[in-house]
Amino acid sequence: MKKHLLEYFYSPRYGPEWGSGGIFGLRYHRGVLYYTLAFEAIASFIHISEERVRRYRFEQVGPLPTSGGDTYNAVEAVDDTIYFGGWVHAPVIYRGRGAESTATISFVNKYSHVHAYSIAEDSITLLWKESLHNETDWVGEVSEIVYDEVSDRLILARGDGMINLGLYQIDRKGGSYKQLSPKPALKGAQLYDHACFDILESWVQGASGIQCLDLVEGRIRYTYFSSTARRSIDGSDVLWPLTGVAASAYGRFFLFVRGGVFVGNPIDESVEEVKFIRLLDFVKSGYNARRTMAKPVGGGVLVAFNAFTENIVRPTNEFEKMLFAATNTIVAPSLLVYITPPTARIVGAFGARVTGIEVVGSEILLACNTMANSGRYDAQPIDAGYRTIMSVPTSILNSQPPPVRISVTGLQVEDKVFGGIPLAGYREARLVIRSSKSNTLNVFEYDFSLPPQQAQRDVEKISMGKNVVDLHRYGNAIVSFRLGEPDPRAVIHIDLA
Repeated sequence: MKKHLLEYFYSPRYGPEWGSGGIFGLRYHRGVLYYTLAFEAIASFIHISEERVRRYRFEQVGPLPTSGGDTYNAVEAVDDTIYFGGWVHAPVIYRGRGAESTATISFVNKYSHVHAYSIAEDSITLLWKESLHNETDWVGEVSEIVYDEVSDRLILARGDGMINLGLYQIDRKGGSYKQLSPKPALKGAQLYDHACFDILESWVQGASGIQCLDLVEGRIRYTYFSSTARRSIDGSDVLWPLTGVAASAYGRFFLFVRGGVFVGNPIDESVEEVKFIRLLDFVKSGYNARRTMAKPVGGGVLVAFNAFTENIVRPTNEFEKMLFAATNTIVAPSLLVYITPPTARIVGAFGARVTGIEVVGSEILLACNTMANSGRYDAQPIDAGYRTIMSVPTSILNSQPPPVRISVTGLQVEDKVFGGIPLAGYREARLVIRSSKSNTLNVFEYDFSLPPQQAQRDVEKISMGKNVVDLHRYGNAIVSFRLGEPDPRAVIHIDLA
């Protein structure tokens, strides 16, 4: 990689929207590195060998100034073409501040879009766009693009918006637009001869199931979770399983949500039931593998769990007050987790969030951001984040994991199961709890076996004051915890070294 071609650092610049976007769509294909800078709405196509860069401001969608671009990594590469989608304001209208310091933007010029970039011709074509032309509402953003080799079409997932949600198709020239499923979807991946996606009918409730499109027969198969506790290998529910990212590996579909991952065969659960494996769940926390990537690397899956993906600055109702506390409390660094069943291991610790992952030779490129995507009344005229592209060697996948401290309170975790901490590779691991009373701590031990196996439970006695629980004895397992009784005054630290 010729590093002088990359812009490694982007300071806050003009791009009216909510908080910060990031660097999205990171994809290396046939000698070209593509990404979109949001919220400035600048797409870059870096021709490495030719040492030149093509930039695009989404002016084919509408007049400048534009903002947005993509905030979910909607990108696909087929033959000589990179397809990129998302949403963009063209032109953007910043409405300014109103009562009680609330600030808004107009959505009247917000479009969902899909573009095609021809590598050989160095040309960009707008394939499709759609807008509601409403001040406050918008059509479903394009959050995922999956290529259907059987029918030579692009499958679009749309789950963020007010209308025109679900699975849609367009052909590779932008025609044959139609809805395939009315169930809102954010992320998906191809599994065998199906394309599988989440079902996100309520942002408050989180993902409620998985939908799979049969690429041969055209049928949709719906699998609903109903009881997460029944599917969970530790036997407990998960709070707010908001969709993160999706991947396909080992003949299974992986749907990452806040709290962990659903994994199995949603095409036919008689082959293997979809189970829930808890990973990095801190209950009343926004910590999630969300607005990032789950990247196939070395036969496994490399995924980022982000510390600060979304936040509320000025809550306007009770639900937003809960989100304010959950999203602004930082419990851990953003962690890169490499899943190679039956092992899940932490391979990197970073700042607020990782928005993109791409492998180029012996390097892993990481797109990072210091700021979250904020709420409806938190608009501002500039993107508030400092966004960077950094490079780490692929050798981190099998090296000593980084030191990590995780800090939660009893008020956050109550008497719910929390944790899902991968211990693989750590020489020292311990949990320290400062308890306000005598209590018990349930410790659940499991791994990432496929098919998933039920967790085993140990019980530790907790005294009032400081208690130290040695976790090193669990070896390369994953561990979760649950207090026997709620202790809102408890302070819990997990140290890995």
